[in-house]
Amino acid sequence: MYMKKTFYLFLIIFLSVGCQNNGAEMNPFLKEYDTPYQIPPFEKIEFSHYEPAFEEGMKQHLLDIESIAMNKEEPSFENTIAELERSGKILDKVSSVFFNLLGSNTSDEMDALAMKISPVLSSHSDSILLNKDLFTRIKILYEQKDSLKLTTEQSRLLDETFKRFVRSGANLSDSEMKRLIEINSSLSTLSVKFDQNVLKETNGFSLVIENEDELDGLPDEEIRQAALLADSEGHKGKWVFKPTRVSMYPFLTYSTQRELREELYNSYIQRGDNDNEFDNKSIIANMLALRKEKAKLMGFDSHADYVLDNTMAKTTSRVDDLLKKIWNPGIAKAKSEADDMQNLIKEEGGNFELAAWDWWFYSEKIRQQKYNFTEEEVKPYFSEDKVLQGAFEVASKLFEISFVERDDLPKYRENIRSFEVLDKQKEVIGIFYTDFTLRPNKGGGAWMNTFRSQSKFDGREIPIVVNVCNFPPENEDGVSLLSFEQVETLFHEFGHGLHGLLSDANYPSLSGTSVTRDYVEFPSQMMENWAREPEVIKTFALHYKTEEPIPDTLLAKISEAGTFNEGFETSEYVAAAYLDMAYHNSEEDIKDIDKFEDDTLADLGLIPQIESRYRSTYFGHIFAGGYSSGYYSYLWTEVLEADAFEPFREKGLFDKETASKLKEYVYASGNTEDLMTQYINYRGSEPTIEPLLKKRGLD
Repeated sequence: MYMKKTFYLFLIIFLSVGCQNNGAEMNPFLKEYDTPYQIPPFEKIEFSHYEPAFEEGMKQHLLDIESIAMNKEEPSFENTIAELERSGKILDKVSSVFFNLLGSNTSDEMDALAMKISPVLSSHSDSILLNKDLFTRIKILYEQKDSLKLTTEQSRLLDETFKRFVRSGANLSDSEMKRLIEINSSLSTLSVKFDQNVLKETNGFSLVIENEDELDGLPDEEIRQAALLADSEGHKGKWVFKPTRVSMYPFLTYSTQRELREELYNSYIQRGDNDNEFDNKSIIANMLALRKEKAKLMGFDSHADYVLDNTMAKTTSRVDDLLKKIWNPGIAKAKSEADDMQNLIKEEGGNFELAAWDWWFYSEKIRQQKYNFTEEEVKPYFSEDKVLQGAFEVASKLFEISFVERDDLPKYRENIRSFEVLDKQKEVIGIFYTDFTLRPNKGGGAWMNTFRSQSKFDGREIPIVVNVCNFPPENEDGVSLLSFEQVETLFHEFGHGLHGLLSDANYPSLSGTSVTRDYVEFPSQMMENWAREPEVIKTFALHYKTEEPIPDTLLAKISEAGTFNEGFETSEYVAAAYLDMAYHNSEEDIKDIDKFEDDTLADLGLIPQIESRYRSTYFGHIFAGGYSSGYYSYLWTEVLEADAFEPFREKGLFDKETASKLKEYVYASGNTEDLMTQYINYRGSEPTIEPLLKKRGLD
């Protein structure tokens, strides 16, 4: 249930970089795309095109802004706010491609360019958001809003534009603005460096096994994948496991070699904390200090206060209250789970205390005892293609859309798939890409992003959406087999995708996923509900060799085990959310990152057998992914989705009336109206926490 790199939020909106011109007439970014649906012509884009495109894009963007700011006509919605929506087209084009591929298909050249341009991009953004003449026009309109006869969406766009400028420092003095620009530039550079360090640390460690006996307990397919990975790293005839979830989790779950489990686990949790050139501790300390200083400049006591002011939660006390309501029953259940595993260790004659690297191994044993099935029994029924088709079918039944694969659309890698998305009139409403396979030059986790957002105020612009995951490579039969957790991940990211694809806003700044961080996970987590329903699972859970449907007995076991290990899942997540809030609400200057993390989690009461889902030094959500003071969002939105799914439980999984309201008020609305108002329009009332507690088995 995570979306690790949903957006490069610090870079997406207003971007530029200075560089030399290089064959502008041949640069794909500097002319209209000659492709179906104006998809970026990936095959024609070369690395050398990026810098010239950023340069020209910046130049044109500043000309756009100057034209708006110095317009001698009285400010109007059309000549100011709407023109802002039209500005920076070239920058939008180059940045959407560059930063998407930086996350999913990077290279040393792209990493170096990202480090080079990040502070310049930040400065360019500041030059617009701190433009006094421009802000004066926006402020005049904002103060006259009630007399302007705006539509609901236009009023929302004016509000959000004014708020964005104020929150970016438009009301600051000249000296304060100067310091803010310096802070933003530093933060952007540090954030990119943090992310690159994590990727290098992940790729830099390999658990190389030479003795076949040390593979004891591992399923055949995991052994085969490890051999292929070994071959790719130059260890032919050996087996390699990496500190990634796809590689590490099966090893921790099935390997009988406790010392090797410990070694691989520690390589994962020590990423960015090895006192080497890729160490992230000083980066974190610097980012925390800069964020605190920025919050003070903006008139807030802490970075958390500054961030939450622009969310549904609004205050740290509301976040803390939510986390406590989940933490107490969650940690109680986790302690019970740990006791069960310690008893099992004792029964088997073990003379050691349960450790964090043991949890997967012994919890799997207990799951097998309780429910009599293994993940390896399940995986043959969850082929990547069938699961994707199952997600498509759910969307078709709910929202009356269809997906038609196109092999001839531009793509940035050969194994990426592309689909036209059609409405019930067979009109193309969007383009959907999937990039699912694990590879070394792709960031960890799973996310959704756009190459173009939906809009219609200047003619219809259909969205171009991509889902990126890190699923296992194809087996010897050419099929990628997923765990049930990965099935949920696919549906989760597909939910984000639908949020972008079904968007029906006029203005791009309000379309699709352009919502607060504690709302953006709601549409994605909502889709996970269908992935867990036996009625739905049966439609796509077909054995990849025989096409036989998953046996009812196995399906029943999956359903019965739905809340198994929930104490662990809840505790590790809430611990990470607490850590995030502690960092960004602290009054002290934090220098010793490891000590602060240890003290915070000890005060919380996290048991030693469980680590926070993300340790600080690889916590990309909050130090590289735009989720600082916002990791709680997954839990906040889980309250929304658990409550929102109740009508489907009552009326049927594909009830037409409920689905129609869900589409209109959640997936299509973007940020065109107050978000809680949108939710109430769908549900009829604000959400309650009881459905969430029941769903997690914590009631």
